[in-house]
Amino acid sequence: MFLVIVGLHDLARRLSLPPAAALIIGGGAVAFVPGLPAVAIDPELILVLFLPPLLMDGAWFTAIAPFRRHMAGILSLAVGAVFFTTAVVAVVTKLLLPALPWAACVALGAILSPPDAVSARAVLQQVRLPRRLSTLLEGESLLNDAAGLVLFRFAVAAVLTGTFGIGAATGTFFLLVIGGIAIGAAIGALWVLLLRRLGDDTLMIAATMLVYWSAYIAGELLHVSGVIAVVTAGLTCGWFQHVAFSARVRIRALAFWQVLVFLLEAAVFTLIGLSLRGILDRIGDPARILDTTAIPVLLIVLTVIVARFVWIFAVDAVVALLRWIGWASARPLG
Repeated sequence: MFLVIVGLHDLARRLSLPPAAALIIGGGAVAFVPGLPAVAIDPELILVLFLPPLLMDGAWFTAIAPFRRHMAGILSLAVGAVFFTTAVVAVVTKLLLPALPWAACVALGAILSPPDAVSARAVLQQVRLPRRLSTLLEGESLLNDAAGLVLFRFAVAAVLTGTFGIGAATGTFFLLVIGGIAIGAAIGALWVLLLRRLGDDTLMIAATMLVYWSAYIAGELLHVSGVIAVVTAGLTCGWFQHVAFSARVRIRALAFWQVLVFLLEAAVFTLIGLSLRGILDRIGDPARILDTTAIPVLLIVLTVIVARFVWIFAVDAVVALLRWIGWASARPLG
């Protein structure tokens, strides 16, 4: 797989293609090479293995001051847009596929509504955007998985029990966020204290690797948001890195970190492509995809895109109204 990653990345660079797209398409092609076994992915293992270090990478290098300054806009996208898109996708899915129960439609909306953190990073690395816009998108990608995962788990529980309450989901979401912040801050503080006792550069870098997995697993074991715990721990460690690390250690850690994140991001996209074979095996006849799901899939994808435009313009309209009535501190998303 890593051989494929190196080859596809080099090909994408030479052809000026997005590396993420090349890896997904290439992984899908490799999945059908004769003699290779089908790849079976455990979703829980993928979450634990890939999500924490990639979230930690984004949080570690996030500038705290702009993040705090644009927190209202970030939360509008990471929470408001996710909830709104989930609701819109659920309604459209129910109209297109009336046989699906509402809870299943909400689960699909929760899966699709948060823009993927890894994809956002991959895109933002290829383009130059105003700092404020980059802060909004990077901040959203750090926090929106928490909203999506909460809604998804409530929806899955509703599929099993037959009941779903948006009020209960909203209240639980805020409890999970508060708990995740507390655990992440505690683990970040322990990391700062631990590094002062470690005199070896390699041990210090290894201890940093333990932060994100410890934060995520601790959050999940205590039934709060592991995503928020990782983000909080990453922000804490990034803020104190100049105190905990010498310049020499930071240079070594950055080089190691860049290679690790590159391999993890590339592996995620390649695994997505490799999973295509298993999906087609479960469907059976590929012609059924075109006959039964092609139109609904296309319309739901368009719904996700349109819903984001609607949310952003609606929020900007509300902000404009607030500024008109005298609330000068309100800032539009743009």
